[in-house]
Amino acid sequence: MNEILSFPNLVLRKKSKTVLKADVGLKKGIELVKKKLKDSENGAGLAAVQMGILRRFFVVKRDGKLQVVINPRIVKVMGEPEWVMIDRDDGGQEGFLEGCLSFPGFFGRVKRWLGVKVLWEEIKGDSLVKKKADLNGFEAVVWQHERDHLDGILFVDKVKKDRGKFYKWESGRMMKWRVADLLREEKTS
Repeated sequence: MNEILSFPNLVLRKKSKTVLKADVGLKKGIELVKKKLKDSENGAGLAAVQMGILRRFFVVKRDGKLQVVINPRIVKVMGEPEWVMIDRDDGGQEGFLEGCLSFPGFFGRVKRWLGVKVLWEEIKGDSLVKKKADLNGFEAVVWQHERDHLDGILFVDKVKKDRGKFYKWESGRMMKWRVADLLREEKTS
């Protein structure tokens, strides 16, 4: 598979399998996901399942570089999930609209933890090595979004659960949209 899967493709709902070794198939899959993310216009991360690869890894843009995250786990959360806010140029704040490469043109408000302690693995030679980090803000949000994909959870599920605002970019502007209408497409496909 060489294209990013779009909703309502049912593969997006599948749970990905744990990576046990750094084999050739894994390395090829990683290169494919890295290339697609690098080529994307506004993607912050891309999970393997979005490319039809049911292995537990994703790639995120971090400090201008691509980072591969294998077998990710959130081991601690800070506080409660909350609406993510971003700073505006005028010094004020506004609600962050989360998007997804598998939902082109759709954006919504989602509650996320703004701080998480995470564990994952990376490839070193032919081995998997353990890593850990504390992530905050946008980095934590992206990590949670991509990790959810590996369990078949989509950001629209969170929009619906949290009763967040949902929009479609259409005719050069954001139009209010009902997430339930979009999710209905999944049932009819």
